[in-house]
Amino acid sequence: MAKKPKTDPNYKVIAENRRARYDYAIEDDLECGIILQGSEVKSLREGGSNIAESYAAVDEGELWLVNSYIAPYAQAKTWGHEERRRRKLLVSKKELSKLWNATQRQGMTLVPLVIYFNHKGIVKLKIGIAKGKKTQDKRATEAKRDWQKQKARLLRDRG
Repeated sequence: MAKKPKTDPNYKVIAENRRARYDYAIEDDLECGIILQGSEVKSLREGGSNIAESYAAVDEGELWLVNSYIAPYAQAKTWGHEERRRRKLLVSKKELSKLWNATQRQGMTLVPLVIYFNHKGIVKLKIGIAKGKKTQDKRATEAKRDWQKQKARLLRDRG
């Protein structure tokens, strides 16, 4: 039997929202599909996107990604795409009801964490069900991270 390579050549992170983990306490995350046009997929393959200022919302029984940016594809002049349009996200009905319950009843926020090509080469979006952090929570998280760095440095130097 031939061994499978450890890294899959199709898996590629397109855009990551690093600020989300600083601003929000992520309770749970969920992988979902996204409906895109052809020029959007080609633009994503070139790496032109940003999800830092975007969010997900449940609207009329459907899940939408709002305010995400996908750069225009230069070769698609006539049939290009709108850069900041709302894009429909694909989840099951059970997951959709869970997301609606979290946002409407529990006051949570749906934050996009990362957009990537999965192992089959299909664009996927990972969204987090999050609650906003207050300033003191952010400071505590930062102090904890700094202590972990110092501890690792001390163990490395004296260990």
